[in-house]
Amino acid sequence: MTARSSALPYWMGTPAALLTLAFVVLPLVVTLSLSFFPFVAGGGTGDQLTLTHYLDIATDDYFQSIFLRTFGLALVVTLICIAIGVPEAYVLSRLSERWRAVSIVIVLGPLLISVVVRTLGWAILLGNEGVINKALMAMGLIETPLKMLFTFTGVVIALVHVLVPMMVLAVWASLQKLDPATEQAAESLGAGLGTIMLRIVFPQVIPGVLSGGLIVFSLAASAFATPAIIGGRRLKVVPTTIYDEFLGNLNWPLGAALSVVLLVIVLAVSLGVNRLVERRYRQVFQ
Repeated sequence: MTARSSALPYWMGTPAALLTLAFVVLPLVVTLSLSFFPFVAGGGTGDQLTLTHYLDIATDDYFQSIFLRTFGLALVVTLICIAIGVPEAYVLSRLSERWRAVSIVIVLGPLLISVVVRTLGWAILLGNEGVINKALMAMGLIETPLKMLFTFTGVVIALVHVLVPMMVLAVWASLQKLDPATEQAAESLGAGLGTIMLRIVFPQVIPGVLSGGLIVFSLAASAFATPAIIGGRRLKVVPTTIYDEFLGNLNWPLGAALSVVLLVIVLAVSLGVNRLVERRYRQVFQ
């Protein structure tokens, strides 16, 4: 193999590397550097470097509650997506090719709609005068409207609606590697459906559950439009707080610091869970 041919893959990857550098790495570096400058009233920044913004985030109860709410929301959404997505992916993998194609289009439906249009649709459904409350009152199940809009529960419902397809696709990809003979053998030995799912299917699709869970967790923790519209101004999460600091208070350094902390925590959680699950996965199958 010549030196020219061995260098060909690197030359082919150069355009993608340059795009990543320009649109991902450089903005992150600029954001990180901005977070170390002090804020000057009126929307400016000082000249000296400081850790004040990070100290405020670490010690202020206001920011701590926002981060706890954000990651609590992401965790709840992830667990619900796993509970819904794993059985849904299993059913999807057992359908015929014709019905599987139709089902995939249905599953991907929420991703084909604009996030703003989809979220406004949920606002109409969940409002006090929305479709859900009117239907429940018409059936006599409730006398007064249920409070669903501008609540934690409403944000969870809207986020699960759009993020379940991520989980379904990740688990479905793992199910393609599953040997049906193992399920048939377990069934022939008298195992029920629940036992087959828990002891045969689920352990083998752990990589798909892990990858889908990390995707859902990251997207839920960084979601902006859905918490902003469904949660409103009262239900603060980190992304909406970053928006307020940048465009409302013009405190760019504090907004940059919040962005960096959010990114670091999401990466740490993702890497930590990945290593933990992989270690236990190897122990089970060694």
